[in-house]
Amino acid sequence: MGLDPGLRRLALGTLLAAYPGPVPPDWAVDLVADGLAGHTLFGTNVHDPAQVAASTAALRVGRADVLIAIDEEGGDVTRLAHATGSPYPGNAALGAIGDVALTRRVYQAIGAELAALGVTVNLAPTVDVNTADDNPVIGTRSFGADPVRVAAHSAAAVTGLQAAGVAACAKHFPGHGATVTDSHHELPTVDVPLSLLRQRDLPPFAAVVAAGARAVMTAHIRVPELTGTGPATFSRAVLVDLLRTEYGFTGTVITDALEMKGAAVAAGGVGPAAVRALAAGADLLCIGAKVDAELVERVAAEIVDALDDGRLATSRVEEAAGRAAALAAWTRAAAASATTPDTDLGYAAARRALRVEGVLTGLGQPLVVQLHTESTMAEGRVPWGLGPHLDGVQEIRVIAAETDQATLRGLAGDRPIVLVGRHLHRLPGGPELIAELAAEHPVTVVEMGWPARWRPTGVRAFVTTFGASHANGRAAAEALGLTN
Repeated sequence: MGLDPGLRRLALGTLLAAYPGPVPPDWAVDLVADGLAGHTLFGTNVHDPAQVAASTAALRVGRADVLIAIDEEGGDVTRLAHATGSPYPGNAALGAIGDVALTRRVYQAIGAELAALGVTVNLAPTVDVNTADDNPVIGTRSFGADPVRVAAHSAAAVTGLQAAGVAACAKHFPGHGATVTDSHHELPTVDVPLSLLRQRDLPPFAAVVAAGARAVMTAHIRVPELTGTGPATFSRAVLVDLLRTEYGFTGTVITDALEMKGAAVAAGGVGPAAVRALAAGADLLCIGAKVDAELVERVAAEIVDALDDGRLATSRVEEAAGRAAALAAWTRAAAASATTPDTDLGYAAARRALRVEGVLTGLGQPLVVQLHTESTMAEGRVPWGLGPHLDGVQEIRVIAAETDQATLRGLAGDRPIVLVGRHLHRLPGGPELIAELAAEHPVTVVEMGWPARWRPTGVRAFVTTFGASHANGRAAAEALGLTN
């Protein structure tokens, strides 16, 4: 016996699915026609602008107001430019510049690019206050470690995106910036009193609510005082008492991907996670990236079963689907205000963000050594570094823990060495290799990750880019005199 059609449609109205490949398969469009709230686009769905525009048009055949979402943060997290790196610097660079008007303009440019392709929801900005230098999942995605600065730039980013006709989704409530583990792989714990959250992590969310953010994304983090043993995504104390009642948010609460282990393991699967998130007050459930028709139907069936057995009240699911529908209605009304993209703005911003400690003269034709770092799940395998911008300069790529300074000195000969890395302070073997090499050879370091307090001794210069986007790489190469 199949699902009740009305209840199935109601359940589908709370789901944000995904599909593989550059062309939406028939099932993805059919589900939209059946009431699915929308789809999220990932790098595997993006080949070129014309293809993306064709994909979003195909999805609208299913329903004109389908929600089409994407993680386009600029900086290290990009889907549109996953093959080359983003032409915009990310939040850390914008926060370092400190010009909120520029942040608004950059996000409006990103929004204009998305709107031109038919994307209606940007799962950005990241408004977490990155207070942990060793945070493995936020880092340069954050505007900084100061709540006041982060709040100001977060509001500007939301305003810019929505001025371009794209709904902003501020993330990750109630704040992922103090974690030292990645919620893609486990459930991080932030064991602090609510008073500290209000002082440190929550001001940016208050700012984006005041700025009219259409959506807020939940965090798969545990805050024992609020969430008990589970994640914030499953906590009414977080989503209703704190976000809606205390902070006055009236928009759409979107979950982070329920396939992430911070949610799925805690609930016993994606379907049960969907039920728990809805019960807690979430409205639009992001299933994840690896989605097919069978998974969507299974999650919808779990929601319908929960309606039948009393785990979910019909009024709660109707409220959730109604908020998702209201978000879709806003995107249709706002689409006419779309403006022209401006990628040149991103490169100019990256140059303003660059910081140089020491002396860059006399580099000539150095040996550029890029130290390998693993990408996070959020970042994906996006190219980074100085390589695309070098003019006749040799570059090699090595693993810090598997090489030694003598080998690098032998390769460099009498040339200086430029070492390029991300999060060098916590890269296995990185600080030791740099210290040993700098003691024997002229070394310049380019840090393209989170700018921690660590500084290596003995280097000629330390260059901080505040991110590893294509724009950041070009700015660093120009400053080092390694481009045309």
